[in-house]
Amino acid sequence: MEYRRFGKTEKEVSVITLGGMRFTKGWEKPKNEIPRETLDNAIFSLKRALDGGINLIETAYGYMKSEHAMGMAFKELAVPRDNYFLMTKGNPATAEEVRPLIEEQLEVLGTDHFDFYAWHGLNNRALLDSSCATGGAVEELLKLKEEGLIGHVGFSSHGRVEVISDAIRTDLFEFVNLHYYYFFQRNRAAIDLAELKDMGVFIISPNDKGGQLYKAPPLLRSLTEPYTPIQWNARFCLGTPAVHTLSFGITEESHFKEMEGLFPLSLPLPRLDREIQCRLDQRYLEDPYSSFEGYGQQEDPTGINIPEFLRLRSLWKCFDMTEFARYRYNGHSPDDHWVTGSLAFPELVEKVDVSRVPEGVDLKALLHETHEHLYVPKEEKKD
Repeated sequence: MEYRRFGKTEKEVSVITLGGMRFTKGWEKPKNEIPRETLDNAIFSLKRALDGGINLIETAYGYMKSEHAMGMAFKELAVPRDNYFLMTKGNPATAEEVRPLIEEQLEVLGTDHFDFYAWHGLNNRALLDSSCATGGAVEELLKLKEEGLIGHVGFSSHGRVEVISDAIRTDLFEFVNLHYYYFFQRNRAAIDLAELKDMGVFIISPNDKGGQLYKAPPLLRSLTEPYTPIQWNARFCLGTPAVHTLSFGITEESHFKEMEGLFPLSLPLPRLDREIQCRLDQRYLEDPYSSFEGYGQQEDPTGINIPEFLRLRSLWKCFDMTEFARYRYNGHSPDDHWVTGSLAFPELVEKVDVSRVPEGVDLKALLHETHEHLYVPKEEKKD
């Protein structure tokens, strides 16, 4: 294992974090009833991670059974509290909700303090403004930091880079959890800003949201050889010194073996890594429209998430990542701030603002094509 300074927190954290959202049956309700199968998986993952040099353990109030399973696993293994750093998250809407939530999480996880606590899901302007307002939830979290219940306060976001950057500029936070992978580099500007602020940078879900790399298509596997897609993507992310740790939901022995294969790391990355990136970059160039993936960073009046849908189109076209593209595309909803955006239904596409589209690019045709290939109608509920 290798370690990096987690920004101004001054903590030396492992470059791989044990993420706690993928335990066996971990998303089944109720959250406080932990079957033996779930607990055994949590115990195995925690012990194997600590034995492998991972010293940052991450969970969240919103990860259903995760905090309960981890708390029980810590107790059963009798892990000394100074052997690891513990990060959890929550999204209290008001200052009044903060202390009861933190006290509940402390009790469930069997600890008297959190090393890192993130406001979970600053995904849009309204959530940023309300949580960071004077007298709001983040201000209350900082008070609990002064009391010693929290070591360092940060935030996580699935939002647009502009929102993430504005959250960083508040100077209220010491670390940020965000998406950044080879197949999603749109947040690089926020990482650069976090580096200027000396913040810890934590990458969310590189193996799942980064492209479901654990079941990558044969084409992608051939392009990243001799590494697996998971290993090469991790090396790509950690090739940026401002990135400090990646969250891996490692729950099986094979996951740990694959993780070990991404080391050793040296910066700058060696020639082999650059050659692999050139191969991947070349695949993008084979689609004449892949360069428009970033088009429309501003929200379109229709609510269609244009830059994201064009990105998914490129992954389907260039890398045969159709299953991942469908998984992400159909998860979007205008009412979900985690995966926001109206799907590109034909009647909405016809209303798209094309005034800023480069000449010769038929944006509407690209969106129609994307929707036709990726959309999976939801089955009607049976009586």
